[in-house]
Amino acid sequence: MTSLNIITPVKDSIDSTLETVKAIMASNISVPYTYTIYNDFSTPENTRRLEEASKKYGFRLVNLSDLTTHPSPNYLLVLQRVQAECIEQNAGMLIVESDVIVAPHTLQALYDGALERKDCAIAASVTVNDEGAINYPYEYARGKENQVFEEKKHLSFCCSLLTPTFLRKFDFHNLDPEKNWFDVTISHQAAKEGMKNYLFTNLPVIHRPHQSRPWKQLKYKNPLKYYWIKWTKGFDKI
Repeated sequence: MTSLNIITPVKDSIDSTLETVKAIMASNISVPYTYTIYNDFSTPENTRRLEEASKKYGFRLVNLSDLTTHPSPNYLLVLQRVQAECIEQNAGMLIVESDVIVAPHTLQALYDGALERKDCAIAASVTVNDEGAINYPYEYARGKENQVFEEKKHLSFCCSLLTPTFLRKFDFHNLDPEKNWFDVTISHQAAKEGMKNYLFTNLPVIHRPHQSRPWKQLKYKNPLKYYWIKWTKGFDKI
């Protein structure tokens, strides 16, 4: 692994996305990297804001409406495209979602940590709230702060680095196209390939869950309504 391909998939929620962008662009990164935002059918106004931000901050913007007519979410298409780029470039795929704010040292430290572990498939930062307490989706890691350890449960893609060694082992075209999200499947696949996933609780990132899909916040406020929407409309297939 000689570089990073940092990506942020986005659908609307541009204010929180710009916080993500500012933190990434202010990071202290010594390894070569590219940063790309994949705009997944945001509104015309929000697409315009992303285009303006790309000129201001210097990230690459890919409008998925130029590539597909498939309705959002298009996470699978993004993963497949970026996997091919990473394999060609010997780059790590570093996913930072649009409701996450990294610290200045986070991305370089994740790269260094993954590089130090030859069996590493995925290196993930633990998520915390604005007060610094571990939050969704890593509640199970509470009590294990300031550590690095192998995690046999799945890792979220909130802020996660997938190594090129792993990307060469498993073709994302084999993922189930009926699903919306793939962190569980890909995490489990890493173990099947004989590799390990590591959670870095010493590299916390701020996570404000579901900023781009507000209906998912019903999971905490009104779980009955959340599951009704999830199952009747076929949303959120993991």
